[in-house]
Amino acid sequence: MRIDIITTLPKLLEGPFSDSILKRAQQKGLVTVAVHDLRAYSTNKHRSTDDYAFGGGAGMVMMVEPIDRCLTALRAERTYDEVIYMSPDGELLTQSIANELSLKQNLILLCGHYKGVDERVRQHLITREISIGDYVLSGGELAAAVVADAVIRLLPGVLNDETSALTDSFQDGLVAPPVYTRPAEYKGWSVPEVLLSGNPARIEEWKQEQAVERTRKRRPNLLND
Repeated sequence: MRIDIITTLPKLLEGPFSDSILKRAQQKGLVTVAVHDLRAYSTNKHRSTDDYAFGGGAGMVMMVEPIDRCLTALRAERTYDEVIYMSPDGELLTQSIANELSLKQNLILLCGHYKGVDERVRQHLITREISIGDYVLSGGELAAAVVADAVIRLLPGVLNDETSALTDSFQDGLVAPPVYTRPAEYKGWSVPEVLLSGNPARIEEWKQEQAVERTRKRRPNLLND
């Protein structure tokens, strides 16, 4: 898989992809993450990528031309399955969407900034818009990192135990059950006996019961959907 991220703040994305699972995935050759500075595609001497909005109003708007130039250059090199704009009013990121995107070959993530992008970008250049929540960030970089993380960890070979991703919260429409590790007793706080019983069938039954109960208490909307 290849993920190309278009941004005006490339340094902001250095951290998320230089450590832990995302770093190992790239070292294994399972994914390529490339960050592109949109300013390199600006045609004016100040390398600006934004301008005042027609009709007035506060805030700057990212211009259509440098975005189009960048997308054109990338598309000349390969075919992309999706060109995704990180937007607060896009479809809300879910585990189902992450699963779907993990099956793609090449993705572009466009990071908005200021008051967003020229509407013509959304009308003619974008194939999909995704939001990570009903709130506004200073830019789409952190949102793009969240999407990339959610997708990359699902790729075969990324996690040491590939079944781990299949048992994550939301994969089966429920949040995950509680988990415990050693010691079995600490300050009088005990691990549930069933987890120490060595009975796989009973343990799986307990996990399912706990997942349903925890979902009912914490995310009842998932049971109603």
